[in-house]
Formats: sequence, C-alpha cells, structure tokens
Amino acid sequence: MIDDVIARWHRYLAGELPGGLDELLADDVVFWSPVVFAPQRGKEITTVYLETAARALGGGEAGTFRYTKEVLAGDTAVLEFETSVGGRYVNGVDIITVDGTGRIVEFRVMIRPLQAIQAVHEQMGRLLTAGG
Repeated sequence: MIDDVIARWHRYLAGELPGGLDELLADDVVFWSPVVFAPQRGKEITTVYLETAARALGGGEAGTFRYTKEVLAGDTAVLEFETSVGGRYVNGVDIITVDGTGRIVEFRVMIRPLQAIQAVHEQMGRLLTAGG
C-alpha cells in the first residue's frame, strides 16, 4: 500500500493527480512542521501547509527540489530531499505514514542545516502571510 501512496504523492507534486491532496490525506491527518512546535491537525490545515511548502521548496529556484532517496516499509515512507531556498542548500526528509485505506495519516518534515530551516521558515511565512 505504501508504494501506491508514494506514487500518488509524486504524481501530486508533478501536478498530475486529479483531486490533489484531497485524495491523499485522511480527514484526521497530522502534520509536523520543522518550525512549528505544535502538530497541525486535520486535512484543511495540512493541505495549506503542504501546498505552501510545495511552492516554497520547489518552485522558487528553477524547480531545484528533488527526492534523492526513498525507504518504504510497512505503512511508512521516508523520502530524503534536496533543494535551494534563498540561495541556501536545504536537505530534509518527509516521513509519511498511511492507514489501511491508503490515506496519509501523518506527514512529518525535518530539515537541516540551521540556515536552511531559517530560510524555509522565512519563505513559508511570506507565502502564508500573502494568502498561500
């Protein structure tokens, strides 16, 4: 099941998934941000964060976002990525957990180094303040 969900996730990022995140996320999904202390709960807020992150991490500098490694096991995937934000190198992982129906129930993002976290935080803040 995790293989199918991750294939759909990649299709979403490529703009090729009809229904978008609504088809991927469980209603009670939990999103863990690298810069927000409390988990964000629910499909609506998770959609806002993931759509904004896709723009902040992927579109800013000639589409530099790319996954470099994937580890899929059971109901969990760990996807390592690299990109550039504000001229700063960003390395991170998305940890995705799915339920038995093929919906994402947890999405956790971790980023390094510190300068990357700061750059992503600033870019996400600008986009969220501007309305997504």
